[in-house]
Amino acid sequence: MNSSTTAVETLQDRGPAVLAVTAALLVISTIFVGLRLISRIGIVKKVTWDDHFIVLAWLLGFGFSVFLIWGVHVGLGRHEVDVTVANQEPLRRSEYAFSVLYNPVLMSTKTSILIFYLTLSKNQQVFRWATYATLFVVNAAGFALTLLNVLQCHPVGAVFQETPPATATCTDIVTLYLSSSPVNIITDLAILFLPMPILTGMRLPRKQKIILIITFSFGAFAAVVDVIRIAYLQSAFQIRLKEVGGQSSTASRISEQDDFSWYASLSFMWSAIEVHVGIICACVPSLKPLAKRILPGILRDTNDPHDTSQIQYDGTNNPQMSNLPACRLRSDFNGLNQVRELRPLEEEGDMGMMDFLTTPDMAHIATRTHTAATLTTLQTRTRSLTFFDFVNMKKPKPMVKMDNKESYFPLALVTILFFLWGFAYGLLDVLNSQFKLIVKMSNAESLGLHAAYFAAYFVGPVTFGRYVLKRWGFKASYIVGLCLYGCGTLIFWPSAVLTSFPAFLVSNFIVGLGLSTLEVAANPFIALCGPPEHAETRLNLSQGVQAIGSVVSPLLATKVLFKDVRDTTSLQDIQWAYLGIALFDVALALVFYYLPIPEVSDEDLEEVAENRHSIDGNILGRVPTVYVTLAFATFSQFCYVGGQEAVAGVIIPYATLVKPHSNLSPVDYETIGHTAFAAGRFLCALAGLFIKPRHVLLFLFVGLIISSTLAMNLTGYAGIAMVILILLFESGIFPMIYAISLRGLGKHTKTGAVLLTAATSGGAIFPVVMSPVTAHRGLRYSFCVVVAISAFGALFPLYLTIVPQAKRQVDPVHKNDSPILPNNELRNPRHRRRASRVLSVTLRRKRTSVPIAEHVEDEKEAWPD
Repeated sequence: MNSSTTAVETLQDRGPAVLAVTAALLVISTIFVGLRLISRIGIVKKVTWDDHFIVLAWLLGFGFSVFLIWGVHVGLGRHEVDVTVANQEPLRRSEYAFSVLYNPVLMSTKTSILIFYLTLSKNQQVFRWATYATLFVVNAAGFALTLLNVLQCHPVGAVFQETPPATATCTDIVTLYLSSSPVNIITDLAILFLPMPILTGMRLPRKQKIILIITFSFGAFAAVVDVIRIAYLQSAFQIRLKEVGGQSSTASRISEQDDFSWYASLSFMWSAIEVHVGIICACVPSLKPLAKRILPGILRDTNDPHDTSQIQYDGTNNPQMSNLPACRLRSDFNGLNQVRELRPLEEEGDMGMMDFLTTPDMAHIATRTHTAATLTTLQTRTRSLTFFDFVNMKKPKPMVKMDNKESYFPLALVTILFFLWGFAYGLLDVLNSQFKLIVKMSNAESLGLHAAYFAAYFVGPVTFGRYVLKRWGFKASYIVGLCLYGCGTLIFWPSAVLTSFPAFLVSNFIVGLGLSTLEVAANPFIALCGPPEHAETRLNLSQGVQAIGSVVSPLLATKVLFKDVRDTTSLQDIQWAYLGIALFDVALALVFYYLPIPEVSDEDLEEVAENRHSIDGNILGRVPTVYVTLAFATFSQFCYVGGQEAVAGVIIPYATLVKPHSNLSPVDYETIGHTAFAAGRFLCALAGLFIKPRHVLLFLFVGLIISSTLAMNLTGYAGIAMVILILLFESGIFPMIYAISLRGLGKHTKTGAVLLTAATSGGAIFPVVMSPVTAHRGLRYSFCVVVAISAFGALFPLYLTIVPQAKRQVDPVHKNDSPILPNNELRNPRHRRRASRVLSVTLRRKRTSVPIAEHVEDEKEAWPD
């Protein structure tokens, strides 16, 4: 029985599979590189830098594969006990060699692809800068990771020794591979999606569309291969963790629990697959000229109505098949204007649209003189701008000119983003708690994580957030925010692998950058999109959806995702949830690129503000009222968010303190509080339809101050009820401040949104202030901090109530409000002039497309209360 088992165990060897896969892919990638060189040298007759880098990648990949095959020969893929003593050192040398070569191969391959991308467009500046940025990340990260692999042991010679000396320090290969996984996934996704805007803007024949889709599907396959490789690396890393922890001594030598040379072989095999699939994908687009020469009919579809390669022009208004010089059509898309340009075939040779895509030598084509003709000249039916003929890219009207019905769809799309960052906030809060327990993090480090997240809310908006919003608009801000958010979630991988506090700190900060960029655009979008009198209601509804995400995600985290997270190994399992979030973010960013999101220019906003200011009397002393209002609002927002986060961090310990024995757990009370918070925003949305928003805001602040004061003095269920009331009164403050203060800012509306979002950084400060108060005077007494900052925040609604100019600025005007003054007031000449001015503005605005309600003030508010 034992001898039979031993014989079976001896036969187990994954080496042949690793050898066969590696050798086969090496041969295939060699064929593709050879065909690429034939295409470039023999047909295009020009070799460019992307060709040089792909040859370098192949040479490095060849070396990588040779060392991997050599590793199989000396024992890789076998159980460790089956590797002879003589082969132990050669096996370690082969592992070192292919681990060092891995990153240079990927770096060269991706550099080749990105250099090729730069030939796709000479005038798409955003695309080119994004490509340059990706190129920098690829090479900077590749160089750093290569250096780490070369110096994985100190001294370097210790890597080849079976038992390194006590003075040597080494980093595990698998750990290095896993730590580099976020960079690989991020750059893979960037390379996959960067050219999509250009490619989908081209109108191509059906066959060429299919070829284009297949070509870029290879890029998606490379990303999938990278994820599969990471799964095997993670399993190997968990084995190494158990070995270090001494948990492998009782395991069988053939159980995939303690046999690194056996189990890690599969992850190395997938590394070889990733390397060679990348080289193959980089070569596919360059094979178009060769394919066209060998199979000229494969890329031509004469039945496709978009295939214009056969159309010839006779010099009149009708395209004909004649003996005159033929002209080929090219499509340029600039906004909604579609122009077809005619180029003589003798000037272009055999160059067509796909040649422009797949041949690097295009500079001479772009500079040639050609004759332009419109679509009507060719008697062709006008089409709206599409990609692959199924997405309508028609530009919608400006958001400030939309009515309720027209604004429903864009509002629903952007509300998805509100749910997203609410969901992320809940996940991060739970994860921070779990991470703190696993790595035995101090309270100061926990506050540091929280502060890093909210500090990003200051850095993001005032730096690139404002620039992106002002330069490219709301849609660009959504895309940038989602991509940053995805990058931050991916950086959780090395955080979990290394259980590193600095890495986790960076992950939280980047997530905060992404979400703040989303918020700096999403909040003003909701406030501006649609009739202005309902701005506060719309924003409260969307923020209510965000609050639902904050309720659902902690429940999902504690009951499903993180319920078994108790040690480092289990912490790594939730990496896949964050990978899913990152992929969803990138997919959502791509979707948003093609959706018809309305925009608004500074000129439109300024026109709205100027008409409103003509009635408001917008000067307070020597300063415009809108600036004073914005300053008060920013300070109030800073105080409110600080108080909200101070309370959020102590709900569970407060419930434990005031009611230690209860039928419900402290977590249950926290969930009830978050539910009240979400419900409160919907209630505020309803109240905004009937009550002036500034009155609702003042009521919320007063309720917040009273409930916080009572929380200092009550215990038991009464104390818990006060904390729930605190969350209820907090619910509508943020959206109310935001929507109220943006009214009347004109061309400075986007800058105002930046300042209000940056004020969210108060969440990084006041929890830190509250912590020492709790330590010295107790948790209940620390609520005095909440009372104080809420009182400061209440200065804003008091200002709106006391100052007449501020009231006239921020109070919404409904369409059914009458501008007619009372008859007894008309006897006064000054009042008659004011009435005449109101009437003239009303008549003037009726002749425009902007709703009257945006600009005509409610006459009831023309006089002090």
